[in-house]
Amino acid sequence: MLRLHQRYIRRPDLFAAFALVTCLAAAAQAQTQAPNGQKPEPSTYDKIWTAFTQFYKDDGNPVVQQVLFSGRYQYEFAAIDADQGDHDEWNVRRLRLGPRITLLRTLTLHAEVELNPQERDPLYVRITDAYVQWNKSSRLVMTVGKQGVPFTIDGATSSKELLTIDRSVIGNNIWFPQEYMPGVSVSGQKAPWVYRGGVYSSGAMNPEFGEFNGDYFTLALVGYDFAKRLGAKAAVLTGNYVYQHPDQDNTFTRPLEHTVSVHVRFEDDVWGLRTDLSGATGYLGQSDLWAVTAMPFVNLTPKLQVVGRYSYMGSADPNGIRLGTYENRLVAGRGDEYTELYLGANYYFYGHKLKLQTGLQWADMNDRANDGGEYAGFSWTTGVRVGW
Repeated sequence: MLRLHQRYIRRPDLFAAFALVTCLAAAAQAQTQAPNGQKPEPSTYDKIWTAFTQFYKDDGNPVVQQVLFSGRYQYEFAAIDADQGDHDEWNVRRLRLGPRITLLRTLTLHAEVELNPQERDPLYVRITDAYVQWNKSSRLVMTVGKQGVPFTIDGATSSKELLTIDRSVIGNNIWFPQEYMPGVSVSGQKAPWVYRGGVYSSGAMNPEFGEFNGDYFTLALVGYDFAKRLGAKAAVLTGNYVYQHPDQDNTFTRPLEHTVSVHVRFEDDVWGLRTDLSGATGYLGQSDLWAVTAMPFVNLTPKLQVVGRYSYMGSADPNGIRLGTYENRLVAGRGDEYTELYLGANYYFYGHKLKLQTGLQWADMNDRANDGGEYAGFSWTTGVRVGW
């Protein structure tokens, strides 16, 4: 653990950058208080984000009502101290940006690209979102194009809104971490029910829409919101089912034929809990998988939050489980049983739009095949998250 700390302070320039972000954010927290019964004046954050993201807005224009600039910037430091070795790096984890245009009052055009300013060769990484969405009411929304596929608790949570600084082992194995797929989906809500259904292409991957030379997969999601009954801010029970037609060209996805996930999202003013129970059957040599995760969190203040997470994943056969982003830098092999404990803290300057996150993780993976997948160690990741 001491070595992790020493690696961090060896980069005073980047440490100072984090400190500067903190100071600037703290300076922007003032908000003018309005008299009782009147709408409060916009905060400094509100003014900055509006000026930066709202290029055009005219509700009276019958053709174009709004043009927004959307995206995210996520920068972090990660260090690992494991039995298999040590590793540390500063990383621009995500930089995505693009327009979101509202047309004809019911249509949304949204496109974003992912860039890599850290290595700059290539600067362009891929297209993430590129879709047209028809939204007549909250009961029926249709989306056509490249879009996120939300299943499992991690996969259904945008990287802008993660409570832990990174997704769990479920997100790297049972969910499809490419995340954005070309397809057609319908979704909506009629309280207390929510639903989603979609058909997506899962052919050979490329930075744009794929080669469309593989097969397809489908998603069905049904959820029930208990928040009103429980008097909570959020209390949603959701079931997901994904069927993927087996095909060796399906490289946008994991080689999993049937995937089932049941997850709970509960939140009150002071505390909350997110859980997930998932299972999947593999093909083309991928083992069947099952996993469970529980993520409790406590809001110590309106801005400071403590988060814990326990995750376990099992594989029916050897070499069925992949390690996470940074663990994989040390151990490229796969194992068959993975256990993780995580403890972290988040400080929200402007909700999920501007926050600092840090987390300490202990993880252990067994490898029955004894062919290079064993791992045991601590990792520490800390970073700034900006979304707009």
